[in-house]
Amino acid sequence: MGAYRGLFDMPGVKGFVISGFFGRMPMSMLGIGIVLLISGLTDSYTTAGAVSATVSIAFAIAAPLSGRLADRFGQGRVLIPLVLVHGAALVGLMLCAGLGAPQWTLYATGVVVGAAAVSLGSMVRARWTHLLGRTPKLHTAFSFESVADEVIFVAGPAVVSALATGVNLYAGLIVALVSTVIGTLFFALQRGTEPPAGKVAGRSGSPITIPGVVLLCCVLLAMGAVFGSVDLITVAFAEEHHAKALSGALLASFAGGSMVSGLWYGARSWKLSLRGRFVRALVFFAVALTPIVLIGNLPLLGAALFVAGMAISPTIITGYSMIERLVPPHLLTEGMAWLSTSVGFGVALGAWAGGRMTDMFGASSAYGFSLGAALLAVVIGIGGSGLLRVSEAPSTA
Repeated sequence: MGAYRGLFDMPGVKGFVISGFFGRMPMSMLGIGIVLLISGLTDSYTTAGAVSATVSIAFAIAAPLSGRLADRFGQGRVLIPLVLVHGAALVGLMLCAGLGAPQWTLYATGVVVGAAAVSLGSMVRARWTHLLGRTPKLHTAFSFESVADEVIFVAGPAVVSALATGVNLYAGLIVALVSTVIGTLFFALQRGTEPPAGKVAGRSGSPITIPGVVLLCCVLLAMGAVFGSVDLITVAFAEEHHAKALSGALLASFAGGSMVSGLWYGARSWKLSLRGRFVRALVFFAVALTPIVLIGNLPLLGAALFVAGMAISPTIITGYSMIERLVPPHLLTEGMAWLSTSVGFGVALGAWAGGRMTDMFGASSAYGFSLGAALLAVVIGIGGSGLLRVSEAPSTA
């Protein structure tokens, strides 16, 4: 842990790190909380899944826009109105569900919930970049944030499920609502670490027009398809083995592997180029996923998912590091938000395809889709790796 010492000593860092963690905690709670609430009230998983997907897609579409606005006007001016709208819309969604309002109201409020949600992880990383520049500490900071994301994905679903099933159907979403509103507001008020608004005369455009950014987005879309399909198929796999209650532990193994590798990855000083690390992590991800297609045993599946998960954080961390080098500073938050959008679309696609494959062929065979998506990510990453040649030199600032 020596590499992480001193990372939080700079003024204001602890404030935005802690508030940013709680502000984005609901990113792993919102979808499952909506499913549990609506399915519990309507006995319809179809409606619950469709509303949850609506929220996810609306977020994926709107995230680059909120990132662009933050780059242009400053994070604080954008975050405060957005999180208040998001909170009000989530309250509206819960009221519509509880009062038995027409089904279209669930989708309408769901669109607003997703569109007003912010990619707070991108804004946290933009602050680290503003404070640390292109120094070795930035690699460590991005690694820490990746680990924080994995903690959220391990703990969030367990918390919201326990609250929704053990306390009240609304309890999980209420906790998510309070966490995101209070966390985001406190984050927005941390003005001392906020990157300056990037109003650069004579310069416009979008990061998505940069070929290297497009390539990274395509790779992460394919990886998102792996995440979405593995989540759904693993639940079905556990149910096939009459142990559905263990599905959470299996998915925690996947995220846990990523959490452990993120800590290790951030603690090392690397001589290998960012492009080399990115490609190797992708290859390892595909190779490590191969056994899940062949395993028919729950403990072995958990071990295999842990090993495969170890490739996730290094890939994501390196992707964000390359975005920091590929994108002009005044477009950085939007550039990072495009990665979140790509993963979001991939997750939605993977969940849909994984469900179809499971219904048609069974859970064990459906993992073939997850492996295929991982192989596609490798092909895209290796085939377009020439677009990822970036400066490795540290900042002189």
